[in-house]
Amino acid sequence: MPKKTKEPKKPVLGDAYIKDAGLVVQQPITETLMENYMPYAMSVIISRALPEIDGFKPAHRKLLYTMYQMGLLTGARTKSANVVGQTMRLNPHGDQTIYETMVRLARGNEALLHPYVDSKGNFGKAYSRDMAYAAPRYTEVKLEKIAGELFKDIGKDTVDFVPNYDNTMTEPTLFPATFPSILVNANVGIAVSMASSICPFNLAEVCASAVALLKDPQADLMETLKGPDFPGGGFLLYNPDELRKIYETGRGSVRVRGRYQVDKSANCIEITEIPPTATVEAIIDKIVDLVKTGKVREISDVRDETDLSGLKICIELKRGTDPDKLMSRLFKLTPLEDAYSCNFNVLIDGTPRVLGARELLLEWAAFRQGCVARRVKFDLKKAEDKLHLLQGLGKILLDIDKAIRIVRETEEEAEVVPNLMIGFGIDEAQAEYVAEIKLRHLNRQYILDRLAETQELERSIADMKDILESPRRINKIIITELQEVAKKYGQPRRTLFVYADGEDDGEEEEEIPDYAVHLFVTNEGYFKKILPQSLRMSGAQKLKEGDEVKLQAETTNRAELLFFTDRCQVYKARVSDFTETKASVMGDYIPSKLGFDEGERLTGTVVTTDYSGEVLFFFENGKVSKVPLSAYETKTNRRKLQKAYSDRSPLVELAPAEEGREFILTSNQKRKLIFNPAMIAAKTTRDNQGVAVMTLKKNGFVERVEPLTEQSFVSPHRYRTKTLPAAGAVVREEDLGEQLKLEGE
Repeated sequence: MPKKTKEPKKPVLGDAYIKDAGLVVQQPITETLMENYMPYAMSVIISRALPEIDGFKPAHRKLLYTMYQMGLLTGARTKSANVVGQTMRLNPHGDQTIYETMVRLARGNEALLHPYVDSKGNFGKAYSRDMAYAAPRYTEVKLEKIAGELFKDIGKDTVDFVPNYDNTMTEPTLFPATFPSILVNANVGIAVSMASSICPFNLAEVCASAVALLKDPQADLMETLKGPDFPGGGFLLYNPDELRKIYETGRGSVRVRGRYQVDKSANCIEITEIPPTATVEAIIDKIVDLVKTGKVREISDVRDETDLSGLKICIELKRGTDPDKLMSRLFKLTPLEDAYSCNFNVLIDGTPRVLGARELLLEWAAFRQGCVARRVKFDLKKAEDKLHLLQGLGKILLDIDKAIRIVRETEEEAEVVPNLMIGFGIDEAQAEYVAEIKLRHLNRQYILDRLAETQELERSIADMKDILESPRRINKIIITELQEVAKKYGQPRRTLFVYADGEDDGEEEEEIPDYAVHLFVTNEGYFKKILPQSLRMSGAQKLKEGDEVKLQAETTNRAELLFFTDRCQVYKARVSDFTETKASVMGDYIPSKLGFDEGERLTGTVVTTDYSGEVLFFFENGKVSKVPLSAYETKTNRRKLQKAYSDRSPLVELAPAEEGREFILTSNQKRKLIFNPAMIAAKTTRDNQGVAVMTLKKNGFVERVEPLTEQSFVSPHRYRTKTLPAAGAVVREEDLGEQLKLEGE
């Protein structure tokens, strides 16, 4: 018979089969989200990212409570690594995250207005991106004194305690803080689909506001809560409407700018305070970028001079720079002025709620009222228990001899308490208390003291019951505590106010340093900007072989330049666009610097500071065009204009029209004509054909134009005319120029 094949055994888990093992089951995405993602999202929102009414997230609370349990509120500091290790009994998310939490709470990091951790060692800086904190084995910590206000009466059942993650110890769900810490220190958190961003306020102002609301829930917060107060200082641009919006809705933004001082001796700006959203490195990077792109030209150097004395960014200025105007531009172009967005999203009884500062303070007041009531109940219970024992003692003291006889006649120790209960009609707790009284206490003084204590306890119990029945008395206790905290830990404001009257949000015209310069432009298109003192110490101008200086001008660094080319185009630039140089160098090559078209050549340059006056264009056909410089002025920063002059005839020369200045037009037909620009009118059209000035015979053209000087002619009247156009006069021998005279000699 063929052997029977054994059926494979079915997989089992214990005694049960694994049903549908290995099968892929289709599931709607909505179900997957509900079953898998929603629990994660809720955990992040409720147990990690959002602060609660005591002002802390779970990670902060676990760390601070561990330090409190370690006795670090008093005594010496301990290594941070010890605290991190102990905190892992409450926080299982890793030692690195615990230490990062500690760093932010530490005084050395300067992230909080009122730090809770007294630190020693390098904890980095909140205002620096690159300044890293030291490892926990190198740093030491303890709790700051103000942290004692967080734990006040925590052992009197003021808050609930829950088991930790492995059920080996308990931890508080909230701290019974005696002041509204939720508004005193900044708190930022990003959860799933929601976030929180709470700006810090001055402790004294917060306490005063809480007191005002406890007395009158409709009190005006603007009178007591002046505005956010950031640990880094700076200036707050005061906007009462935006502040009121934050106080009422919990949403809005405030603008904060850095603080600076000017060191005139070193010609530099020192920035000592920056907005809370910025870092030193981000500000320097932005300033460097602005200088490289040419948007800011007044800065010669910027560096980070932060040291043990505090933050400092040094900005060295070029000569003639107005520091205040430069800073006004930097506030608009860099993170030196930035907005801090507020989103007061807080967990209230496990539910995320966006509350205004007013509602937050009222919620804290309600929470604190509960803490005070629970503390009074705890003290009341202890007082009642003690009174109960003293009342039992009172019954014994009525007949001490009887009590002694009962004890002496009792054969077994276990029967002492029951016999006392029977003999005096007291309960077990009272009998235990009596049985423990020492023999030395059976005297008159002890009896009188106990009777007095009973009376005091009765008065105290009556007072505590009255407190529990009177919300007004509970509020009075809270107010007293708030006033004590403000007096003990209050500090002057660090962030001051700037009252701006409708500042212009448009882009401000950049400030250019103003100082004297000498300009040189050559025929080949080379440009030099030389300072007067440098020019005095220089020798001859270095030029390309065969090149010569065509334009030499004295002006200021704020002047503008018009470079006209042989293709009827003009390129605009500022003198400040060019760096100072020396006579011993070639200078900047204009076609390359300004991006001329291929083969385009420079024909003339005009320097102007206000676009007043006119420019003259002399053409080969004998015509001259006078165009106002204002025709080349543009509201935008256009750098290239086409149709700068007429293209009907080749351009011979261009020159600015100066009062009293005349020109000599020389034709190829040996004729010269002295021309006064005042004889023709200016035309606003840049490419107008001009006015006929010199009449020419067939094949004639103007070959040269030059300014008239005293040495130009012996008899200049021969070449002048009262009417235009004119042919000019044939040049006499005595007017041919110095070259012929020298040959004659």
